[in-house]
Amino acid sequence: MPPQTPLRVALVSDTHNLVRPELQRFLEGCDAIVHAGDICHPDVLDTLAAIAPFTAVRGNNDRGAWADALPVQTVLEIGGLKIAVVHELPDLQGDPAQAGIAVVVSGHSHKPSCTTRDGVLYVNPGSAGPRRFKLPVTAAMLTIGNPGAPSVEHTHLI
Repeated sequence: MPPQTPLRVALVSDTHNLVRPELQRFLEGCDAIVHAGDICHPDVLDTLAAIAPFTAVRGNNDRGAWADALPVQTVLEIGGLKIAVVHELPDLQGDPAQAGIAVVVSGHSHKPSCTTRDGVLYVNPGSAGPRRFKLPVTAAMLTIGNPGAPSVEHTHLI
């Protein structure tokens, strides 16, 4: 059953140990936060978990006991939607469409994107951390519960 009011799920990736004030403002009022890896320090987990219910996966730059505790891939359900989260798309296990996954969230490239394949929405929120090359500093908001399919909006943080 769809939620009564739209749910706002913040999609974040590649913070690389930087939680910008602009990111914290972006996260205000969200119902959940999903981090697609390259967190780089456990303090980032604590900061984000204090804002809203939080799910994260391990990225290729996440090392140490705290990072080993994070899965490479996870699936969660929010508002009746199954969301798969992985840092790098080649690490995605299984067929999302067959598994009933509605949204796949990934990071790694630092390039914001949103495409649909086989009825599955693939979202890369981009990088919310230090600027890499000339790529933008972004995050995305997944809205669940509006009429029709879930929607995604990327936001430039700086």
